[in-house]
Amino acid sequence: MQMDIKWKSGGERRMQVRQAGEVVYLAYPGLEATGVVRHGFSTRLGGVSKGVCASMNLSFSRGDEEGAVRENYRRIAEAIGFDWESIVTSDQTHTAHVRVVTGQDKGCGLTKPRTYQDVDGLVTDVPGLTLATFYADCVPLYLVDPVKKAIGLSHSGWKGTVEKIGLATVQAMEREYGTDPADLVTAIGPSICQDCYEVSGDVIGEFEKAFAKELWDDLFYQKSDGKYQLDLWEANRQIFLEAGVREEKIILPGLCTCCNPQFLFSHRASKGKRGNLAAFLALEEGL
Repeated sequence: MQMDIKWKSGGERRMQVRQAGEVVYLAYPGLEATGVVRHGFSTRLGGVSKGVCASMNLSFSRGDEEGAVRENYRRIAEAIGFDWESIVTSDQTHTAHVRVVTGQDKGCGLTKPRTYQDVDGLVTDVPGLTLATFYADCVPLYLVDPVKKAIGLSHSGWKGTVEKIGLATVQAMEREYGTDPADLVTAIGPSICQDCYEVSGDVIGEFEKAFAKELWDDLFYQKSDGKYQLDLWEANRQIFLEAGVREEKIILPGLCTCCNPQFLFSHRASKGKRGNLAAFLALEEGL
């Protein structure tokens, strides 16, 4: 499949571009190798939305037609291989709140109203439920426990990264399912890279409070204009390491949303005129 995609740091070796009909999505062979999950990350391609949401928009809150969004869900679900009515969505507000998802949550946010608020992370051990979280530059975090057969999916913007939602998600899986962090296979999803992510000093101040000083040079640097470039990928990698995830089981994306605005929605690249991407993760049924 020939596409003009700008990869970073060998991302094309860690992530695959796949196509089913008109739908194009991304997947990690490293997550599939666990043998217990079905997953994917949407692109802009293969949906029916128009205008700034063209074409695979998966948000009902971006001014898109509801019917178009629902058709997009049906298409991406068929492409990846899960029932669109099995989806359970987050209610993202840039927190570190993680919800334990059960069978009663099936369809929340899509086929029925959500019964919860302020949730940026989801964990479950129920096969067949499809966790979904949403993006347009922020960082997706995939967590798979192939031993206890449990999963987590979390949205980590800069605020969630400062609050270490990756750590909170690991701890929720430890508490609820007996997960050993050393067993986890994790992936950091497509999101804004350090080259594109300029932030102000007040944001960096929060990172200085949250991370040890010896990590600062790996996380950010200051430019001559006083602004900073921040690396959310490395920050979330460090959070996973802090949580006890083994270094070789953290898959980095190597794919920036802002560098690829025709392929992926980017809030920064579009100046806010955009739809939403989604990450999907489900335990295979019959385990």
